[in-house]
Amino acid sequence: MILEGKLSENGVWAQHKSNLEQFICNVLQKGYGNTQKSSGGMLWFHPWNNLQYVTSAMLVLSIHADQLAAKSLTLQCPSGNVSPQDINSFVKSQVDYILGENPKKMSYMVGFGSSYPLQVHHRGASIVSIKKDSSTVTCQGGFSTWFYKDAPNPNVIDGAIVGGPDANNQYSDTRTNYQQAEAATVNTAPFVGVLARIA
Repeated sequence: MILEGKLSENGVWAQHKSNLEQFICNVLQKGYGNTQKSSGGMLWFHPWNNLQYVTSAMLVLSIHADQLAAKSLTLQCPSGNVSPQDINSFVKSQVDYILGENPKKMSYMVGFGSSYPLQVHHRGASIVSIKKDSSTVTCQGGFSTWFYKDAPNPNVIDGAIVGGPDANNQYSDTRTNYQQAEAATVNTAPFVGVLARIA
């Protein structure tokens, strides 16, 4: 809104703009307090569902890159100026990591590619369809019969993004590993926006 001239570049809005730019510079590894990255190149924010932070950050970066490009501006970071094209290249590197260009060669989008999570922590995906087994599944039965079953989910939850690997690029594909294997809309929703932008 500041770049569009709709808000003043003074006062509280100036502080918000400064905070945003500092965040983006840190994510791009061009700031004073850079965001941690795994040896494979993935941004690392938190052990529980890290990809929600990665996908959200990539949406913020994509939007800001478009704003900069519309005004023919660059982002001034402590380690130098960054062009909108540089920002978009970084965003694409994170998208590529999520979709399989990583040390495990695994896509963290379920159903995409030849290797993706098979034991997603998701009740609907892990219990067989009523069309295949019409038996009633109680809450306890969902756990004892299906949750702890050491087998791929009977239903592939296509398009879901799981929590993702740890800071060392390791991923344990087990349903009980909810920190890494849980699928959530907070992972997928921003990713849809990012994919729409780079498509």
